[in-house]
Amino acid sequence: MDFDRLAAHDPVVVDDEQREAAVVVPVVSQTDGEGILFTKRADHLQDHPGQMSFPGGGREPEDDDLLDTALREANEEIGLDPQAAHVVGRLDDIRTITHYSVRPFVGRIPDREYLPSDEEVAEVVVLPLSELTNLDNYESEHRDHPHYGEIRLHFFYVNGYTVWGATARMFVQLLELATDWEMPPEPDRYAGPDDELPESVRDEVS
Repeated sequence: MDFDRLAAHDPVVVDDEQREAAVVVPVVSQTDGEGILFTKRADHLQDHPGQMSFPGGGREPEDDDLLDTALREANEEIGLDPQAAHVVGRLDDIRTITHYSVRPFVGRIPDREYLPSDEEVAEVVVLPLSELTNLDNYESEHRDHPHYGEIRLHFFYVNGYTVWGATARMFVQLLELATDWEMPPEPDRYAGPDDELPESVRDEVS
């Protein structure tokens, strides 16, 4: 990954939503290449159950800033020592349908075993960047979304996991800023607001 390009990015700020949140987008340097760490959200959660996400969560009063939020949550969810995370840049803030503004911090983290340390996390998995950037494992659709309007949804299928939704939206920007990955100019399909999502993610939103 080209972290210099990422560091030079001037991120978009969203500061008019009801609630603030922050995540760490963790990059792990492994012997066979770089990987991206994801958490799988527990099925009992009200928001986005079962979906792949980045460690993070809502800002608390004791957090000095949103970086504190991201690192505190990553420590709570996967046991990441805040001192061990080397933040190398930021992505654009995004809005979610749950009225959060989410600030993504990209951080390089040690290559070690990470286990769920919070009841909100069902699983922690590191997916190879080489597989995530393989266009054979990617598809997208243009959808008329009832909340966002016309959007492009992204789906990454790697090792039996599907990365999509807001997490995929953040991840696509990371790839465009820090790798040679290029989004195909046209989506794989066009979908209306009532059309079904791909089968791999349908159960997560049912």
